[in-house]
Amino acid sequence: MLGSLPMNLSNLHQIIINEPKFRHQQLDQAVFVDLIENWEQASVLPRVLREKLNQDCPLLISAELSKTETKESTQKALITLDDGAQIETVLIRQKGNRNTVCVSSQVGCPLACAFCATGQMGFTRNLMAHEIVEQVLFFMRLLKKEGGDAKVDNIVFMGMGEPFLNYLEVIKALKWLNDPESFNFGSRRLSISTAGVTEGIIKIGGEKLQLNLAVSLHFATDLSRRRYMPIANKYPLEKLMPAVDEYIRKTGRKVMFEYLMIKDINDSDNDAKLLAALMTKPLYMVNLIPYNPTGRFQASTEERVAKFKKILSDAEVNVTTRHSYGSSIDAACGQLAAKKNYKKKI
Repeated sequence: MLGSLPMNLSNLHQIIINEPKFRHQQLDQAVFVDLIENWEQASVLPRVLREKLNQDCPLLISAELSKTETKESTQKALITLDDGAQIETVLIRQKGNRNTVCVSSQVGCPLACAFCATGQMGFTRNLMAHEIVEQVLFFMRLLKKEGGDAKVDNIVFMGMGEPFLNYLEVIKALKWLNDPESFNFGSRRLSISTAGVTEGIIKIGGEKLQLNLAVSLHFATDLSRRRYMPIANKYPLEKLMPAVDEYIRKTGRKVMFEYLMIKDINDSDNDAKLLAALMTKPLYMVNLIPYNPTGRFQASTEERVAKFKKILSDAEVNVTTRHSYGSSIDAACGQLAAKKNYKKKI
């Protein structure tokens, strides 16, 4: 059936490599600005070319969409890729009509963090750059269908997988998203989160992208990190923190340290004091994230989070508390696991 194959934008311009430059510009306009879903909608193109594009580069994104949360309007989509592999991506609707898309960079994750549902499902493969950007395009189309002036404002690489273990394709995706001829997202609207792959932290500091870096820290000592985050065996704090400092030296940009608040695991007064002792640099910032239960672990109470934050603030640590999005649809931090529990197909 025409256009029944999943979308693959990687060969978009190869198909018309012998066409004049203005044709390439028309394709980019149609896909990334007009957000067409079938080449028949690109009336500016000759019919023969539209038929060829529908055959060789269909625009279908095979996805199932979760329900919309009443309170938070957070939505999760399960996307089926060309080889049948499945990934999850999340749209976070925030106050002020702002929208953030959380994208995945791998099918599953090899890091096996004890508190993360993605880590428990194992690792299948890395995503290609076009499979990453298609997650953003899916929600761009969704917002357009809803009407109004809503659009995707920010993109965070905080979904399934460790981005720096798929460095080349992630960088391709970031540059694609940043490209004025395609998505045209400003680099400061792009954020990437790592569990502590030091080579990636240092390397991305040399890229010509003024994006935002976040480090999933979650524990202030190597002993605790090794217990719950096996990656700490290869990348202990004595390697991680100098890599962050090197990134700051190269870019002059602050680094966000993400800290999931998990009841009776990492939320004691002593944990806060240890974290404060680690967060001594002016461009360090801590983001406390209420944990969304995945079965084995529970969330810290609001009172405990407030006390933890006060200890950090009193120690003059730059600290914020993030609102927890997506808990009722398993779309929150650590909950993406590509479970087939959706009802509406797009």
